[in-house]
Amino acid sequence: MSTELDETVPYEQELGLRIADHLRREAGLTDVGDLAVLPGGHSGLTYRLSTAPGREAVVKAVPRGQRSVGRHDMLKQARILAALAGTDVPVPAVVAVDETEPAWFAVDFVTGESLEPTLDDPAIAPDVAAARMVRAAEILPRLHRVPLDSLPSGASTFSPAEELARWARTMGAVPAELVPGAAMLQARLEASIPSSLAPTLVHGDYRLGNIICAGLEPVAVIDWEIWSIGDPRVELGWFLVFADGSNFPGVGREVPGLPSEADLLAVYADGAAPPAMDWFNALGRFKMAAIMGHNLRRHREGRHDDPDQEKLPDTIVRLITSGQERLG
Repeated sequence: MSTELDETVPYEQELGLRIADHLRREAGLTDVGDLAVLPGGHSGLTYRLSTAPGREAVVKAVPRGQRSVGRHDMLKQARILAALAGTDVPVPAVVAVDETEPAWFAVDFVTGESLEPTLDDPAIAPDVAAARMVRAAEILPRLHRVPLDSLPSGASTFSPAEELARWARTMGAVPAELVPGAAMLQARLEASIPSSLAPTLVHGDYRLGNIICAGLEPVAVIDWEIWSIGDPRVELGWFLVFADGSNFPGVGREVPGLPSEADLLAVYADGAAPPAMDWFNALGRFKMAAIMGHNLRRHREGRHDDPDQEKLPDTIVRLITSGQERLG
């Protein structure tokens, strides 16, 4: 189902009227305020708004003229959040969903901060960063224990080989000179793919930057746009990339006292690290190098002007090199 959009009206104004009307009719909310852009969102459009009585919500919306597919798939996010309500995975409560394209959904605003200790500003006190990372490692098994039959139907499922192939396609679209050594790392990963573990729910971007914390306690895992079903070690390998600030020369920082990779694996697995974690750790670095290479390429081609992307080459090299080191 779709509606005709009046291109002469600013989209934010038109969207705000749609949302306010829907929230009044379907959710019984009154005094719906204007949309305020919420910085930090990387999929679709993200806004904050107030309603009575003293309530606030976050709205994730599809841009004008787009549909709920790919990184703009707001309905995919809304469905997994609804499925996780009532589980021991902390997620924001869904307030409303409007499937009329361009689609949007609203969740309760969760007070706290979502900051990556090794990358984001402002810098977090080292003891706070360490405690949050340990708590994130403790919560991750809850996510991986969610029964698959409770999840929305139609989810993508990826084996380790298929997960590697996903990011190899991204890497393959990046000029080789921007990702030196990537072809060799990819070949070594392809030559040593481990057997799959039983599939689980996979968030796809599980890290402190996507976990709202109130003090030391994670209170909401957010940004579910690439969730899937797959090997849980894919999630672990990605999470561990962010435990070491030396992975991000020129763009990040080293945080003293962060738990080591071994410490985090022990917390996650109750003392027994899953097998083949060096391969999944290398995969996480390959994935991050592919994403950064893609972003640097877009900047240099003038498709998205962001001078900060010029800080990425040293980090890309470090990620690829350390991925090679993980494979021995």
